[in-house]
Amino acid sequence: MTISADIPTLLVVKARRATQLIFLVCGLGMASWAPMVPLAKDRLALNDANLGLLLLLLGAGAMLMMPISGMLVDRFGSRIVMACSALVLALALPLLLILSSTMAMAVTLFIFGSGVGTIDVAMNAQGVQVQNLYGRPIMSSLHGLFSLGGLFGSLGLGFLIKLGLNPVYAIVSIALLMIVITLTQYKDLFPLGTERQSIARFSGSEKPAEGNRRFSGLQGRVLFLGIMCFAVFLAEGAILDWSAIFLRDTKGIDAEFAGAGYAAFSVAMATMRLVGDKIVARLNGKTVVVFGSLIGAAGLSMAVLSPWVVGSLIGFVLVGVGAANIVPVFFSEAGRLPGISPTVSIPAITTIGYTGLLAGPALLGFVAHYFSLSIALGVIALLLLLVALSYSIKGQTK
Repeated sequence: MTISADIPTLLVVKARRATQLIFLVCGLGMASWAPMVPLAKDRLALNDANLGLLLLLLGAGAMLMMPISGMLVDRFGSRIVMACSALVLALALPLLLILSSTMAMAVTLFIFGSGVGTIDVAMNAQGVQVQNLYGRPIMSSLHGLFSLGGLFGSLGLGFLIKLGLNPVYAIVSIALLMIVITLTQYKDLFPLGTERQSIARFSGSEKPAEGNRRFSGLQGRVLFLGIMCFAVFLAEGAILDWSAIFLRDTKGIDAEFAGAGYAAFSVAMATMRLVGDKIVARLNGKTVVVFGSLIGAAGLSMAVLSPWVVGSLIGFVLVGVGAANIVPVFFSEAGRLPGISPTVSIPAITTIGYTGLLAGPALLGFVAHYFSLSIALGVIALLLLLVALSYSIKGQTK
């Protein structure tokens, strides 16, 4: 480990741990909403179409706040932005379980989505600064804690209810856990001054750009990374939204086991992210992106073409293995682009990337409707191949 001499070693180590736990809080909060969706549908007496419109508000809130979050981080620092948005998530969760008005649910979901978009940008901005000062890759482990939070969140609420706890008490318990983690880790996160010191040292953003040519090149690099993120997030969103339907309707798996595809993908992704920092350090970011994209494309192809359900599940595992550490590499590169602050580059690629996660699966629905779901997933495999080809040519090796 090589830590910048400007910041005491213990502070950097504490900041890394605190940032990991904020990633955990984000994953826990987002995933805890998933088991509540069927309950909300029944409580509000919504059909599938109206539920879909309601769910769009979560994505709309996130997409709206992501560009704004960069300005907030630049003005106030990522620490306070992370803390405030984490508290918003925690306070909104119980309301999503008990509100009986569709309009109130719509407003709360929009606020919840705004919190998701804000904390996502802020925690990645903090993570990049900690990584810069830490001296070696740590972004994969940060995203690994997010994936673990997602696993615990998606299972935790149901587990607590299964133990006999009232659903309201169960979700309040999860919300209180999120608040406690946030408040106890707040002091160890980097304040605004430390972040600006890191930005000045590693991105050179305090220096003016050298003319329009340099500015255009930087903007082009941000756009390139955003498009790459879009393709990878689209693959993740496709498995989240469509893997169960694919296994049930195309592969003939029983409905109660249809979630096995996403579970296999999630476990593989979480595992690979927890060891991803060592992989990136041993190889390099470019190798991880290129070979990860190829593995993901092979996995999707296997899931589609295999005549056996087990083969499809192995394919989803391969997608998780391949895609796990690609986005952390993109965020790392965005955080060290010369002449541009991470508070500009990270919100930009996050916004473009999350369009793939939030809106992309809906586009796949049109492809599946007019052709087939197998062809729709095949399109994602082709996009991952394009990521591998593009980054092999234009990717950085760090």
